[in-house]
Amino acid sequence: MASAPPNGAPILVASNRGPVSYTLDEKGELTAKRGGGGLVSGLSAIGPEAGAVWVCSALGDGDREAVRRGVSEPGVRMLDIDAATHADAYNGVANSVLWFVHHMLYQTPLEPVFDGEFRRQWASYEAYNRAFALALAEEAAQDAAVLVQDYHLVLVPRMLRELRPDLRIGHFSHTPWAPVEYFRLLPDDIAAKVLRGILGADRAAFLTQRWADAFTECCHAVLGPGIPSGTRIGVHGLGADADFLRERSHEPDVGERMAALREQIGTAPDGTPRRTIVRVDRTELSKNIVRGLLAYRQLLEDRPEWRERVVHVAFAYPSRQDLAVYRDYTAEVRRLADEINSRYGTPGWTPVVLHVKDDFARSLAAYRLADVALVNPIRDGMNLVAKEVPVVSDEGCVLVLSREAGAYEELGEDSVVVNPYDVGGTAVALHEALEMPLGERAERTKRLAAAATALPPTRWFLSQLDALAP
Repeated sequence: MASAPPNGAPILVASNRGPVSYTLDEKGELTAKRGGGGLVSGLSAIGPEAGAVWVCSALGDGDREAVRRGVSEPGVRMLDIDAATHADAYNGVANSVLWFVHHMLYQTPLEPVFDGEFRRQWASYEAYNRAFALALAEEAAQDAAVLVQDYHLVLVPRMLRELRPDLRIGHFSHTPWAPVEYFRLLPDDIAAKVLRGILGADRAAFLTQRWADAFTECCHAVLGPGIPSGTRIGVHGLGADADFLRERSHEPDVGERMAALREQIGTAPDGTPRRTIVRVDRTELSKNIVRGLLAYRQLLEDRPEWRERVVHVAFAYPSRQDLAVYRDYTAEVRRLADEINSRYGTPGWTPVVLHVKDDFARSLAAYRLADVALVNPIRDGMNLVAKEVPVVSDEGCVLVLSREAGAYEELGEDSVVVNPYDVGGTAVALHEALEMPLGERAERTKRLAAAATALPPTRWFLSQLDALAP
């Protein structure tokens, strides 16, 4: 059991990725780059005077070199966990097992296979979580509040509780939570460890009530009736940062991207502006980009009146390219976009405008231009794109939304809702969205924007912190 350091931090955050990353150039010089996202925005709400500490992992050579040289940002403790251990924990277990379970992505006739190699990787996952628990125990003041983030660190709350029973510990899941039948694909002992790990926290929180209920049901099924006991369950639906998005979306670089996109989109044969169906995603398996393209192809086949009058602006930014299944998925997205353009395109019309290089300003430009936003994930903890588009849309945008996105709980009433597996149904929904009268579209967008910004990142973070108050 560790004792509290005399000058420990009263508030701590733990996550795999931290608020800063380092790159190492050929001359051996380090450059720091600040990250973004809900946690970074949220933590800024408490101010530097709060003395908070963010414990995170070194993710690359630059990060590891920074740790070895003692280079760091105030309030950040980066852990130089052995690279092989981190790879096993991050790619072998977190992203290839826990992510797949919660997003229900396995092709079950062939996978998963929980064999000796998995057990070896699980031992690395335990070591990785233990490194975080030890660091948090070392950094935390007496009775400090600790907010542990996501599926990478599900074992930390229990490990930390054993080291520092005085701490107030919260765990937040940014993913969906698998239903009982799917969660039990995990070996029984591993399923129990995952649940007991989170139940080491005073409070376990989720993005929607649906995911919170699924967690509770898994506890009942795996650990027995009455569990969770002693751990409170909460829901905090992360919203969009309206002020930041509206200001950033009117910067000059976004205006430049809008002009370039308008030129790519072009005008219909009758001289009117072409309509746009926009999607912005990482090429993450759960985002369902391939079925979205298939639905668009179906729309062009079934409704030839839309040919040359609509363009699908698809931003598919590469994700996790160190895993073969993700590289294959990205290649299929490219192949299908090329096929649609080859089959339906004309000298003056490119049906799919695909961009794969990450560009936030271009994403915001597409948000502003969109007539229809297609957000059709197989499963998603929340999906902030669904919340961001209505906030920055210039003239109102119809949201075509998967019922399996966490955002459906808040936005479903004013969206055109789809079953993400139903390509034909999604094609019909796209047609309905394109046909929606401008007045109705604008009214829906106003209501969507209000719901999307109900719990912006700063309030989302503070609500978790407040819920841990003694």
